Amino acid sequence: MEFRTAVSPKDVKHYTTERLREEFLIQDLFVPGKVKLVYSHIDRVVTGAAVPVEPLALTAAAELRAEYFCERRELGIINIGGPGTVTVDGRRYEVSFQEAMYIGKGSKEILFASERPDVPAKYYLNSAPAHKTYPTVRIRLEGTPEEGVVIVKPQNQVELGSLEDANHRVIRKYILPGQVESCQLEMGMTRLEPGSVWNTMPSHTHDRRMEVYLYFEMSQDAFVVHFMGEPGQTRHIVMRNEEAVLSPSWSIHSGCGTGAYAFIWGMAGENQDFGDMDAVAMKDLR
Repeated sequence: MEFRTAVSPKDVKHYTTERLREEFLIQDLFVPGKVKLVYSHIDRVVTGAAVPVEPLALTAAAELRAEYFCERRELGIINIGGPGTVTVDGRRYEVSFQEAMYIGKGSKEILFASERPDVPAKYYLNSAPAHKTYPTVRIRLEGTPEEGVVIVKPQNQVELGSLEDANHRVIRKYILPGQVESCQLEMGMTRLEPGSVWNTMPSHTHDRRMEVYLYFEMSQDAFVVHFMGEPGQTRHIVMRNEEAVLSPSWSIHSGCGTGAYAFIWGMAGENQDFGDMDAVAMKDLR
């Protein structure tokens, strides 16, 4: 498990490109046959990935000082690879491309598997501390609800923006109050339509929550310029396919790519009010 410490915005404005990437960028997440985890002191969020060629177990690293990973934590999972299964305390869930899971506090045994090792599942993970146990569920974009399965509600699949503004996109909210209950974790996916490249612009901050972005569905030569920093002291990080970035509460989090792409957003902090954000006027960005 890698560790990242919290940082002050007063310091970040003096960082070099190399230091900025060292503190906030997470690379080489999806390693076949491995689970990779990065622990951030920012709201104690863990970001990670599992790519099972053979079944992989999610265990508690020694640094967590826990008997098992979800002893004091909740976990969100979104699959961006081939079809697979996630087994939680003996119950097996099928999780295909773009499907997700919420795993509640107290779940002891978590196993990741792929249906086809030659096209492995790619499970992206966000985890936050939890004080209460909520039900473990599989999350699908369509289908019929059943025990242990939640279908994303139509109002949580939102189309925004326009091609004229280069930000036509669809936001799908997976884990949030009223759909999948959690202590503090929220997760979702945004996909830009062809011809659009901007996300989350006009930008905003939210002092009560931090955020993690995973950018994916980019070609080898493509990239996204991720904008961060205080509104009047912005910085940027050039990001490639399947890389993640930590966003502190005081930082904006916007991106512009060389073509259309998708990204997963995960949030944790004091509240779960999706609309609780402080908008930044375009004229105030520097």
